[in-house]
Parts: sequence; C-alpha cells; structure tokens
Amino acid sequence: MFMPPFLRSGPVVSVIRLQGAIMASGAGLSDKSTAPLIEKAFARGKPAAVALEINSPGGSPVQSSLIAGRIRRLAEEKKVPVLAFVEDVAASGGYWLATAADEIFVDPTSITGSIGVISAGFGLHEAIGRIGVERRVHTAGKSKSLLDPFRPERPEDVERLSELLGVIHEEFIGQVKARRGAKLQEHPDLFTGQIFVGRQAVELGLVDGIGHLMPVLRARFGKSVRLRRYAQRRSLLGRFGVRVVEDMVGAVEERAAWARFGL
Repeated sequence: MFMPPFLRSGPVVSVIRLQGAIMASGAGLSDKSTAPLIEKAFARGKPAAVALEINSPGGSPVQSSLIAGRIRRLAEEKKVPVLAFVEDVAASGGYWLATAADEIFVDPTSITGSIGVISAGFGLHEAIGRIGVERRVHTAGKSKSLLDPFRPERPEDVERLSELLGVIHEEFIGQVKARRGAKLQEHPDLFTGQIFVGRQAVELGLVDGIGHLMPVLRARFGKSVRLRRYAQRRSLLGRFGVRVVEDMVGAVEERAAWARFGL
C-alpha cells in the first residue's frame, strides 16, 4: 500500500557528507562551507542521530578543528548522538573530523589515523638563478621571510617550523585523547603519523567497529529509519567544468592529498 511521504513514520537520521580535502578556501571542506549543512542537520526537526559520511585525506588543522568543534557543540546543545562512517579514508584532518562523533565505523579496507602534521613546499632559489632572476627582499623583523622558497633553506627556519608543527601536533593528539579516551590502546606508532587499515584501527581503539551506514542505522533505529541528507553543492562554474585560478590550485592540492594514500 502506497503511503504519502508526509504520513510515513520512523526515526530520521541526518546524514552530513564530508567529502574532500580540508582547506580554508577553494572547493574543499571548510568551516564556512560546511557550517550551513551542519547547522541544518541538527536544527531541522529532532533527528534521532546525525551521521557523518567521511571521505577525506585531511588538510588544514584549523579548519578541521573548527568543523569538529561545531559538530560537538551542536551535538551537546541538541543532545543528539553522532555516528561517523569512514569510506576510503579519514586520515589526518579527516580523522580529526571523525573524532567529533560518539562512535566511528569503518570498512575493513578504510584508511584512518595519520595523526601527525605536515608542511610541504618547494625550493626555487637555484631555478631563478639559472634564468638570471635576482631575488630582492627587504624586511623589518628577522623572521619575516621565514621559509622563503626563493632563498636557500636556513637551519634556524627549519628549527622554528619544527617547533610550530610540534605545537599543532600536540593539539591533534589532545583532541584524539579527549574524544577516544580509554578506548585507545598503547602502540608506538599511534601518534607518529602512521596510517592504519580497518580492523587495525578497531584494535587500536581509533574507531569502534566495522560497519556501513545503512546496516548500522537499521540495526540501531529499526528498518523504518529514514535519512535526510546534507552535502556541499558544487558551484555553477564547477558543474560545467570551468574553474578560476584558485579552484585550479585547490584541485592540485587536493589531488596531492589523496595521492598520499594511493587514491
């Protein structure tokens, strides 16, 4: 017997799709681009739960923190449980997002972890010398030209960068410990940036179990559970394959982030 949508019963779960690299600008995930989705997912009606569909190789630690923080604040304010479901990868910042959930589920082949911080760039000082270009930089403040790619790398710059990365790394570790707590198991590589697959992550307490979205939700909320989906929409230009320079750069950065995990 057909039943109109407005007469259908059953608990509703809001599903937020978090797909792509995490970056402050461009087409990736950011607090600005995901905030409307997250706010609606928690505010519309009274969902039985909010599910996060995560497929992200990571990116900006600041944006990861902001997105995860928003999810936690709303979960606590609305008293709604949050479940995360990892697809191909939730590594580095992607795993930071997953820690916003009360429970994390993965596929047996999902990649998680990579609890570390990375900074990458290029040294171009020899290249500009070959083409006869002279670099001229004038600063007030000895650290103002820190890690200038057009100058030879200086040991003091590398030391300072290592200090900064260390501080961010400690924040990441603190987030994981705060959210996963006693579930975490002792492992020498847990916080070294190492990645773990499926059941390895379960054994280490990084995630709670093996499971896919619909089977877990039906087991938890019954066969009549309904999904209300929220996902970022690509811009009109993006849908027609036209990109501005910023989007092109962002696409290259995102491709590089996925490539680190063979994806």
